[in-house]
Amino acid sequence: MLIYLIPFISAFIGWFTNWIAIKMLFHPKEPKRILGITFHGIFPKRQKQFAKKLGLVVANELLHFDEIIARIRDPKNLSDLTPFIDKHIDEFLHVKLKEKLPVISMFVSDGMIQKIKEGLLEEIEALLPQIIDQFTGKLSGTVDVEKIVTEKVENFSSNKLEDILVSIMSKEFRFVEIIGGVLGFIIGLLQVVLTLIST
Repeated sequence: MLIYLIPFISAFIGWFTNWIAIKMLFHPKEPKRILGITFHGIFPKRQKQFAKKLGLVVANELLHFDEIIARIRDPKNLSDLTPFIDKHIDEFLHVKLKEKLPVISMFVSDGMIQKIKEGLLEEIEALLPQIIDQFTGKLSGTVDVEKIVTEKVENFSSNKLEDILVSIMSKEFRFVEIIGGVLGFIIGLLQVVLTLIST
């Protein structure tokens, strides 16, 4: 009767070995020498290489700085700034001008204020793309996406790196564990069948 336990034992072994294999991706976090063999989790051991590769992929495949600049320069995004600029010009002309230049503000009518406001808005709208071009042009020479990502991932603690990867791949890891158990059960079942046939 013990022969019928083989599929369940094999299923447990299949699940357990896959579970151990997944744990060994992250543990031990520091190198440990046991019986002359050094054990070290794959991700902690290769964190620097992983960070460098991830930085390269993000910079070359996912996040081009030129794309960020193009989005900033997009006329629609620039037009979204207009209400914000309008509000501040309005506040300056109606409130702060009276505080800073009370004598002049006495001779400035609401109609003149409106014309000044319209003129300023036109100038700012014409000037804004040029300012952004100059700013992003200088910024592109100083912002290195690959370096930023690489340094960020390199400086993650082993626990943080594990938390991030597990949160991304928890379903996949669980699937690998279950597949190990299923395959183990099937192999054990085949062993039982072959044993019964041969006897």
